Amino acid sequence: MTTHPAHPAARSIRTTPEGLMWEPSERWVRGRKGDVTVVDSRHPVLVWEPHLPVPQYVFPREDVRTDLLRPAKSPPTGPHTGSRIFYDLDAGGEVRENAAWTFPADDLAGHIAFAWFLRTDTGLDHWYEEDEEIFIHPRDPHKRVDALPSSRHVQVEIDGQVVADSHAPVLLFETSLPARYYLPREDVRLDLFDATDHHTGCPYKGTAAYWSWRGGAGVPPNLVWTYPEPLPAVAAIQGRVAFFNEVVDITLDGERLERPDTPFSRMLRKGG
Repeated sequence: MTTHPAHPAARSIRTTPEGLMWEPSERWVRGRKGDVTVVDSRHPVLVWEPHLPVPQYVFPREDVRTDLLRPAKSPPTGPHTGSRIFYDLDAGGEVRENAAWTFPADDLAGHIAFAWFLRTDTGLDHWYEEDEEIFIHPRDPHKRVDALPSSRHVQVEIDGQVVADSHAPVLLFETSLPARYYLPREDVRLDLFDATDHHTGCPYKGTAAYWSWRGGAGVPPNLVWTYPEPLPAVAAIQGRVAFFNEVVDITLDGERLERPDTPFSRMLRKGG
């Protein structure tokens, strides 16, 4: 019987004494500042820091335009696990401070990380996996996002008032988050809400626009959203309307759901 070594993608995530988790990726990743390609790697590594729920890429030094990096003039203290070596990026006539750094872990020696979503003024302008542009942070290969059309009955109430009633939702299941119910606009009382200038980005879904409740006090702003142009993987939610389960009352097929406690709960309590 012939045996085969485990495929690299099947390896378990590795850990370092510093508390980092990491695994190699098979994706071709590029990062650009303006018209300058700063990173071009077919051997990136995904790294999870202990205090961050999302991954980031680090790249072999030979895949980075190190000629554009300078020792940081004002390196920060403590933003990345044990990191002490930071670089300013000098490209296209502009210097971006602390745009890159190295992790002290032996496993990641010879690799360089770049800023993404934490400090957009220091990061690169565009990132690509293969030929698709990606946003906010790298997509986690251990996370699923599925948008499934359904005929379940969804009712949404705010302060006892029914604001949505639908038998044609799209249920969006995202790892580590409660199910979200994306409803046809005609099934939502959008006349009870005001559009806001608030927008958020998601590497799995795209850019969302928001509404706030016109009703009484005590209801957080920006509790309703839509994705006008979602990414292809979740095209089924395009133009539909969703509510934060954390602050509204949802009845699913006649059963009142409990409000989940998520990181969004705390964000909403603080006012969005």
